[in-house]
Amino acid sequence: MNSNSVARLIGSAILVIFLVLGAAQATYVVDPGFRGIEVTLGKVSDDFKPEGFGTKVPFVSHIVAIPVRQLTRDLPAQCYSADLQQIDVKLRVLYRIPEASVVSIYKEYAGDPFDTLIAPRIQEALKEVTALQSAEQVVKRREDIKTAALLATRLKVGNILIIEDIVLENITLSTELEAAIESKMVQEQEAAKARFTQQKTQIEADTAIIRAKGEAEAIRIRAEAIRDNPGLIQLQIVEKWDGKAPMVIGGGAGEGGGANILLPLGIPTSGAPAAPVRR
Repeated sequence: MNSNSVARLIGSAILVIFLVLGAAQATYVVDPGFRGIEVTLGKVSDDFKPEGFGTKVPFVSHIVAIPVRQLTRDLPAQCYSADLQQIDVKLRVLYRIPEASVVSIYKEYAGDPFDTLIAPRIQEALKEVTALQSAEQVVKRREDIKTAALLATRLKVGNILIIEDIVLENITLSTELEAAIESKMVQEQEAAKARFTQQKTQIEADTAIIRAKGEAEAIRIRAEAIRDNPGLIQLQIVEKWDGKAPMVIGGGAGEGGGANILLPLGIPTSGAPAAPVRR
């Protein structure tokens, strides 16, 4: 093989490699959950590339992928309460970039707006909210603090991003402040228990008074019924009679005789009661 053939072979190989590289440089693939930004010699295209396969100008253009799915980032924050207590908060931020904002996000924040846009706004919003509450209220009302901070962050960020949620994973106070809050909560629980015991005692006393008044009223009604109806006692005796005939023991006849005494004979009867036996 002469030198001319070798040169032609090398030239053909170089041409094939150049064509393969050119073909590779002229195509791109945007993965699901991302949008592509085409940059040509430093100039950013005004329109984003949808997910999937596409072509571009080889060697002078490249595609930058920007995520549009929900992202999660951790964020530590430090703030102060209304009583000037330092509070350390560990946050988890859920956010996403809408399609309409991917180009502007890339131009203004190099495609990652968290550190330069989201984090400062969240810290600022959290400081504004906690500054209106005492440290104890920040701990007790963490859900209200989270809601207020989320609304304030959304107002500060605007429509360029969507802040899905803010999760307060942990709120840390100083050791002395935590001990003071715990002691106060224990005292409040003991006071609530004492109030409950006092209310229970008062209810039991009121119930006893009402029961006593009811029993007294019942006795009064029975007394009035007996007074107005003398035969009521005899009726009650008949109703409670056990079916045994009584026996009368007399102290004697005449004016000097003793009082008659009724004693049961112990003989059960099946019919009407027998007449008393006098001796």
